[in-house]
Amino acid sequence: MMPANMMIPALRTTALAAAMTLAGCAFAPPAKPPASPSPAHYTAEPTPAESAKVDGVAQRFSLGERAVPEWWRAYGSDTLNAWVEEGLRNSPSLASTRHTLESARQLLRAQVGATMLPSLDGQAQSSRQRALGFPSFGPPTNLYDVYAGQLSLSYDFDVFGANRHGIEQTAAQVDQQSYEFDAAKRALAANIVTAAINAASLEEQVRTSEQLSKLAHEQTDLTEHAHGLGAASQDDVLSLRQQAASIDTSLPPLRAQAQKARHTLAVLMGRTPDQAPANLTLADLHLPENVPVSVPSELLQQRPDVLAAEASVHAASAQVGVATANLFPHISLSASLGTEAFKPSSLFTSAGSVWSAGLSLTQPIFHGGELIAKRKAAIASYNAAISNYQQTVLNAFQNVADTMVALDQDALTLQAAQEEAKAAEQSFANADSRYRLGAVSYPSMVLTEQHWQNAKLTEIQARASRLADTAALFQAMGTPQGTVLADNSRR
Repeated sequence: MMPANMMIPALRTTALAAAMTLAGCAFAPPAKPPASPSPAHYTAEPTPAESAKVDGVAQRFSLGERAVPEWWRAYGSDTLNAWVEEGLRNSPSLASTRHTLESARQLLRAQVGATMLPSLDGQAQSSRQRALGFPSFGPPTNLYDVYAGQLSLSYDFDVFGANRHGIEQTAAQVDQQSYEFDAAKRALAANIVTAAINAASLEEQVRTSEQLSKLAHEQTDLTEHAHGLGAASQDDVLSLRQQAASIDTSLPPLRAQAQKARHTLAVLMGRTPDQAPANLTLADLHLPENVPVSVPSELLQQRPDVLAAEASVHAASAQVGVATANLFPHISLSASLGTEAFKPSSLFTSAGSVWSAGLSLTQPIFHGGELIAKRKAAIASYNAAISNYQQTVLNAFQNVADTMVALDQDALTLQAAQEEAKAAEQSFANADSRYRLGAVSYPSMVLTEQHWQNAKLTEIQARASRLADTAALFQAMGTPQGTVLADNSRR
């Protein structure tokens, strides 16, 4: 430790150097990433203001409207709302993310207390010691007791901001985890909605495919009977058997997908697979007619992934500040006040009082290039964080663009599928009426029903895709500024 008469000039020199350094350059680069692009519209070709009309309804893309926090309520299903709330309340993965966030917050508080405030510790000691005596005086050894009590104070002067930048870095990392927690909540809600749609769609596809299998076997049996009478060839029978077997082959994987969808939904809700709820039907879900689409500049302030990437830039900037400050002197104060005695009765007398006070300054001189390399590494990490932020922004724009295009095309696909299904259903109804009048054969009537069931299968898939892609677009919009999705995680 420096003597007091040498410490004062050193402090003056350090303060002067600090003032000159801070006036000449900043210890950390900008905490905000550079300005992001603001495209005129999301897609390569402007998306229409509304989709094609299906079931008499055209879904509107309301550009410039605020995102919807609890968007799943737009599906008009109390059951779906309850499932999402249950998942937000009981999901272990979401609870784990929340506890991790709380741990980070507490570590930040600990860092603030450890680096920005003085530390005061109390110590008490009692010992029995054996020491050598002086030659020719008294016994060769001495036995004695030592009792001591002491308060120790220490404080680091954050002249160059190493502690401040360290706290700033940790705080930004807490912000990043907070945004990631928000993203996890929204992703969980979207996954539950998508799983519910997928489970409903697969159940209806299984039922339709089972009907197709029944019709295929019935048509095969009729053709085999006709073959026995000489009215059909063996090739006709074999062809129909092949078609029936093909449908039968597709059924087990489809049933497995339907069961897996239910299991997925149960786990997302925090249940075991055997407690999976009964499926909704696609008819239970009302297609949201109005889908808010925020302008690109607002989107970046609503997407948790973009905000998390921005917080990562802030943390990396602060790390550069820490690495830079570590190149400069470190100043600390230490003091202690206590008492020592050989007997407990003398412990708190003035004769046993002891104290010390000191100020230390440490200037890095030679570390084999370690500190310079760490600063360069921090700068490289900062540049990487900026590049990651820019890529996250581009991915966000692409996510919105892709979902908007998909949703627009879903409407056209469903429109065509419905027209096909209606025409096939009418054809079957006509064939059934003619069959009852004896105008067409039963096999011909069965064939028209097969066409109708196949058209229904396409319609089911198209309807489910439109419902799921609507959820994806709601999810892509993020959370409106100033709005926090309710935290119903299990505590």
